[in-house]
Amino acid sequence: MQKTDVSMKRLFLIIIVPALLLCCKQEQEAKIEGYRVIGEAPGVHNGIRAYLKYPGPNGRQVVKDTAIVINEKFKFEGGLEQTEMVNLTINSVQGVLPVILENEEIKININKEKLTNSKIYGGESNSAMIEFKENFGAITEKNDELGKKYRQASAKDKQALSKQLLEIKKRRDNYPFKFLKEHPDNYYALMLTDYLVETRREDIEKISKYYNELSEDLKTTEFGKSVNRKIKAMADRMAALRATEIGKKAPNFSAPNPEGEIIALKDVLGKVTIVDFWAAWCGPCRRENPNVVKVYEQYKDKGLEIIGVSLDGNRRQKDPKAAWKKAIKDDNLTWHQVSNLKYFNDPIARSYNIRSIPATFVLDENGVIIATNLRGKALEAKISEILN
Repeated sequence: MQKTDVSMKRLFLIIIVPALLLCCKQEQEAKIEGYRVIGEAPGVHNGIRAYLKYPGPNGRQVVKDTAIVINEKFKFEGGLEQTEMVNLTINSVQGVLPVILENEEIKININKEKLTNSKIYGGESNSAMIEFKENFGAITEKNDELGKKYRQASAKDKQALSKQLLEIKKRRDNYPFKFLKEHPDNYYALMLTDYLVETRREDIEKISKYYNELSEDLKTTEFGKSVNRKIKAMADRMAALRATEIGKKAPNFSAPNPEGEIIALKDVLGKVTIVDFWAAWCGPCRRENPNVVKVYEQYKDKGLEIIGVSLDGNRRQKDPKAAWKKAIKDDNLTWHQVSNLKYFNDPIARSYNIRSIPATFVLDENGVIIATNLRGKALEAKISEILN
């Protein structure tokens, strides 16, 4: 009996131990510290350089890593604290290929004619990215086909095609959100959310909802926090846009005039009021000021009021307040003037979603916006239409 037990133990060791060693070895091989990208580049000559790049300050692409093609192959390896998106470029090969770096081995079969047609293998995030692009591309292609048929169809056939077009467009618009719901733990979902903030700002409330449903692991990354800040900034911007549409009551505000007295919009409303955003440093504003002076002189006795909001406070200005006061005097701006001297960070500018100046809002006697961004003769015509 003892002999049998010893024989069984030996058999167990012969079978199990090598298997365990093999598993340990495979696990060690699978675990990669940092990133490893292996490129197969048939037809790309020796010595050609390949680059991994990421967006840096001012939108410029910064080189993260460089590799040299040898025998139609190249390899990138390096440290990686967390998953990140990069762009692969290769000298003499057209295009840019987005790649998501992970702590896994990623293989890329390069298409030397067009880099974007290359095939990526490896990494959950890359798989998700490919899945999204293929599915979204198929829906978009179907939409384009139906659009072409619709344009060429007879009036009779257009009715049926119109219904199909509406359905496919709805599928196309909803697919990104369907993808986010199905992949809440995938890094590419975070990248897709970031893209949607830039391209679907009218859906910002919906984007915010789906962002909140992503995993905490994603949202607490630096990129996740950055996306959240973008969502909040865009939500504020869209709220300001909606608040300053024609037909809406203009947001009230108050700020100091050059003498430090606080002036509020609601206290200076006339039969017609122009809210004029400008600055001493703004050339187009200064060239427009004589036109505004002309309109004011002509209609101030008929009920026209103007309140100028200066966006002085540019870092290049040595003394923003002095420059503001001098411009008021030089340009003969005799109406109400206010400023927080905070450049485009001015809270009034933010509440009116001011992205460039000059910018004007024409209000009726109740403070309701009736026209925006009129200048020169167009501004004069609108004021004349109301007050004459």
